[in-house]
Amino acid sequence: MKTQTITCDQRFADFEQSLGELNEIIDTIKMKGLKPELERHLHRSFEVTHEQALNTMASYFHQQGRPTYSGSRDITLDAFDEDLIDDGKGWLDMIICRIKATDVYTENVDASITDNIIKKYCALFENFQKKMKEALEE
Repeated sequence: MKTQTITCDQRFADFEQSLGELNEIIDTIKMKGLKPELERHLHRSFEVTHEQALNTMASYFHQQGRPTYSGSRDITLDAFDEDLIDDGKGWLDMIICRIKATDVYTENVDASITDNIIKKYCALFENFQKKMKEALEE
């Protein structure tokens, strides 16, 4: 059975949907305050949105004939080089943040992750959304 290839446009649509859900959670937190359940949803939505962004980048580069990437760091560096993102350090910080958020990592980082998602990472996603949309329209 042959699997259908997901296009970059489809991946980008998935990213935009995830980003919309992330923004809704942030708006709810701003209106109702931070509650443990909302914080868990925020972290999960952030992970999904970040993964969708990376999938979009990888698919975009695949369409250009580039080889498959071995990890999120390589995709992020190429996205920075290609001007799909403008804050390479911020995006690399996101990767580290996701690693630290796993149950395997012993440090309690929930508060700093929440703060970074709301104050920094969401803006980085929105900037990527704008640049990716422009790249896809070319």
